[in-house]
Amino acid sequence: MHVTEGDVELVVPEQPESGVGDAVFFNPVQEFNRDLTVAVLRAHEAAADRDRPSYLDANAATGARGVRAANAGYDATLCDHDPDAATLCRENLARNDLDAQVKERNANALMHEERFDVVDLDPFGTPVPFADAAFRSAADLVCVTATDTAPLCGAHRESGVRSYSALPQNTEYHAEMGLRVLLGALVRTAARYDVAATPVLSHVTNHYVRTYLSVSRRATDANAAIDELGHIHHCFSCLHRESETGLIAHPPDACPVCGESVATAGPVWLGRTHDTGFVDRVRKQVTGELGTASRAFDLLSTLDDELHLPTHYDQHRLCRRWSRSANAMDEFLGSLREAGYRASRAQYGGTTFKTDATVEAIEAATDGA
Repeated sequence: MHVTEGDVELVVPEQPESGVGDAVFFNPVQEFNRDLTVAVLRAHEAAADRDRPSYLDANAATGARGVRAANAGYDATLCDHDPDAATLCRENLARNDLDAQVKERNANALMHEERFDVVDLDPFGTPVPFADAAFRSAADLVCVTATDTAPLCGAHRESGVRSYSALPQNTEYHAEMGLRVLLGALVRTAARYDVAATPVLSHVTNHYVRTYLSVSRRATDANAAIDELGHIHHCFSCLHRESETGLIAHPPDACPVCGESVATAGPVWLGRTHDTGFVDRVRKQVTGELGTASRAFDLLSTLDDELHLPTHYDQHRLCRRWSRSANAMDEFLGSLREAGYRASRAQYGGTTFKTDATVEAIEAATDGA
């Protein structure tokens, strides 16, 4: 079937409803992901000191990402070990009169041999098997999609531990838990090669996590990145949560609020999940031909205002707990600010928010709001 994204036309196989089959995989739901990637690449190109930065679509499949990168002016390479995928990549490049390389081979082998300004990982499931090679290959930026959200979020805990060498917890802020488990694993992987990986833009959408990490090859920067790792201690009884930096966890003997036991997640990334300046530059590159431009602009605007705290709350969940009706979000957040707390919307849903207030303080400040 024929699909149009941005300014390019793609030929992709019909996809079985289950997402499982022999055809080369194409996920139409990821158009938002790919649109935002185009805006990121434009922002990166505008700041690069090269006329035509190089880009690797390491898990090309139909070539959707690589074709769109080539269309954005990048010296693109599309890699896939599947001969059918490689053929489809060439067809989609030719259909759009674009010049790019197609490599029919193992992506890890290619990344160990060649260097690219931008490396993009969008595999089926966990990106961990490709992370080592990606951080050795990329000069500026590593873009990563993870679709195994259940292991990341703690719903499939053992799988999460195996894949990410971290212990996730299935909390009510499970989407952010997944993002921070992923970032923690990527930062630790990069640091093994004296590389600092710093997230400049991250989001959790539908059933995937997407992050863009700036790369620095200074060991001192890698040390600083490691210093942003730590643990989150969560009480499932009263929802109190606290975090501590460091690779060794020191959980409290009991929850300081209700006295119940706490669960610990980590090591996770506790630092910023995006850079405000970079987000602003990306937002300026969101243009009308992108099919999900309005949605992308809304996400980037939310990120621009989002507090840099490692967990979030959901007003509806809290109000059900307190047996009271929810309020309009602006009114709810305004009550928190009037009480002297910082508060912002969060990207994880229309009723999610971040604040430095405790659960008890949130309840008191918003009672009657």
